Amino acid sequence: MSERLFTPAEVNRLIPRLTELVEAAQERHRQALALQERLREDRARVAASGGERIDSREWKARAERLDGLGIEVRQLLQEIAGMGGVTKDLEMGLVDFPGRGPAETGGATVNLCWKLGEDAVLFWHGMHEGYANRKPLP
Repeated sequence: MSERLFTPAEVNRLIPRLTELVEAAQERHRQALALQERLREDRARVAASGGERIDSREWKARAERLDGLGIEVRQLLQEIAGMGGVTKDLEMGLVDFPGRGPAETGGATVNLCWKLGEDAVLFWHGMHEGYANRKPLP
């Protein structure tokens, strides 16, 4: 986690780039899941047929593409982390940034919680809470 504490305004300035990164990571993740499923189906088909032959070059190319997609997703998530964000749920597009809580928290460190599709960071939750405990920023 970043040592830096963000203000909502600082997170808001990051949202255009954050949106690009999360959308790209989600797309690569979807592609990887689809490719992983195809490879699993191929394995099952070969096993069910008692050893059906497959095109090993095509199989290897798909397996390498799956590895590449995994690397791309990790790089995108690392870029988000480099901005100070912690990706909590890639499929939902949830990213938290540490910040100072509102007066009701006594200025404690909280997570400023942004979700893909939100134009601004509008919610916060405690450091040991999650999305279900989001509260509106004042």
